[in-house]
Amino acid sequence: MKLDEHIAEFIDTEPDEALDLLMDFGGSLPPLSPDRAALGSPPSCRIQECQTSVFLWVDVRDGRVFLEAAVPEQSPTVRGFVAMLVDGLAGATPADIERLPDDLLGPLGLRETLGMTRQRGFQGILAKIKRDVRSAAKEFA
Repeated sequence: MKLDEHIAEFIDTEPDEALDLLMDFGGSLPPLSPDRAALGSPPSCRIQECQTSVFLWVDVRDGRVFLEAAVPEQSPTVRGFVAMLVDGLAGATPADIERLPDDLLGPLGLRETLGMTRQRGFQGILAKIKRDVRSAAKEFA
């Protein structure tokens, strides 16, 4: 899982450097696929815990997880976190997703840097991924 490699980049970085590194990921968030873009922003894909309008689609195809997301460019921290997850979790298995910690801020060195609202939003993003993967796995079981 490529997410482990991304998290390793944060080891031994100062909190300000970690925040900059996270924001750098934001530029790599791919645009939505044409089919998803045409659908608009369904409420079921909105991360309710985020103040930022984050929309996340979680797909499980052939036993592999793939994410698509829409995050405003004006929210570089959230956009960076989501971009890191989209890239880092691409092709992961449902078991890989289940093993993810519920909170990645500690491993990223950002727990002290981000406020409680942002922390709740990041946890909400991970919770949706896990919930949707579990739901998809049950459909195929």
